[in-house]
Amino acid sequence: MKKTLKCTIAAVLAVTATGFFGCSKKVESKTVKVGILHSLSGTMAISETSVRDAELLAINEINAAGGVLGKQIEVVQEDGASEPQIFAERARKLIQNDKVATIFGCWTSASRKAVKPVVEETGALLWYPVQYEGMEASPNIMYMGAAPNQQAVPAVEFCASTFGKNMFLVGSDYVFPRTANKIIKAQLANIGGSVAGEEYTPMGHTDFATIVSKIQAAKPDCIINTLNGDSNVAFFKQLTDAGITASVVPVMSFSIAEEEVGGVGIENLEGHYVAWNYYQTTKTSENDAFVAAYKKAYGEKRVTDDPIEAGYIGVHLWAMATEKAGSFDVEKIRAAAKGIAFDAPEGKVTLDGDNQHIYKPVRIGKINKSGLIDEVWATSTAVKPDPYLTTYDWAKGL
Repeated sequence: MKKTLKCTIAAVLAVTATGFFGCSKKVESKTVKVGILHSLSGTMAISETSVRDAELLAINEINAAGGVLGKQIEVVQEDGASEPQIFAERARKLIQNDKVATIFGCWTSASRKAVKPVVEETGALLWYPVQYEGMEASPNIMYMGAAPNQQAVPAVEFCASTFGKNMFLVGSDYVFPRTANKIIKAQLANIGGSVAGEEYTPMGHTDFATIVSKIQAAKPDCIINTLNGDSNVAFFKQLTDAGITASVVPVMSFSIAEEEVGGVGIENLEGHYVAWNYYQTTKTSENDAFVAAYKKAYGEKRVTDDPIEAGYIGVHLWAMATEKAGSFDVEKIRAAAKGIAFDAPEGKVTLDGDNQHIYKPVRIGKINKSGLIDEVWATSTAVKPDPYLTTYDWAKGL
């Protein structure tokens, strides 16, 4: 009897001990969280929602192929609501509360600069998908869009040689337009050009009557447009209503792509120009596959554009760098990302390990009557990113 009781007690203790040890053993997750942080409301939603969609497309492709380091990617989405301070708050929430491995997001430089100290303080990594004004290279940001030598500088060169050197500058009142125009003014001074006017408006501004009148009086050779968001709708409509069409004064825009054309109206944009690194019409086999996949996921009426493609690139480069690093550790991923290349829809892109921007081709496009963009000029090869314009003598001191 005593022997049987001892055996029973021993068995219970063994089971109990096993249960305790089993509970204390950490179960490895089968997923890895990433954050997507874009404006899904407010003035910038017109542009950022589709970038979010492209990032989700890339994540779905990676998950279908087996995930990253054997883990499926789990998405945590946050809305920056077109407000820099909200972007900063949401970024901190994603990093500290949700414990995401990385963040894909932002559009305006104001939102990026609000998130920058957050990712630097926490040791996180942001993949930023949009062209910008340069003069920055954070170790905690991977820049997928154009540096100024891959967009603004060649665009001004194109305008000067095609239309003339007297340019009117119009932009939203925040860091990207003001810094881009500071660069453009130095460039114009170097080539003997002139500024016919320089005007800024708040984000979301809709009354351009005064600015249109100033443009009419100045009679510039062209307009350089750095307005962002839905202000472009009002600006181009009021230009057209005043008789300032592309044949009268062409506009070169840095923040209007295929996605925005529909919202602004083809009748207001046909014949005007844009400067990007990718268009839906870009002729590569990778782009054929990308456009087909995007339309299959979101509908035949949807279009692709440069920031959409850059968002897509960022997710794939993160996955490639993570696999190469064999870890989700940010520092290991940064080291592994140096020199990594991806056959992107725009062509082969390579990540510059010195400044974490990517080599990109430059393309000038003209908006056609179908709402797509025809390439009218391009570099023959991908251009090395130069965010601080160190290779331009005229840019010293900027």
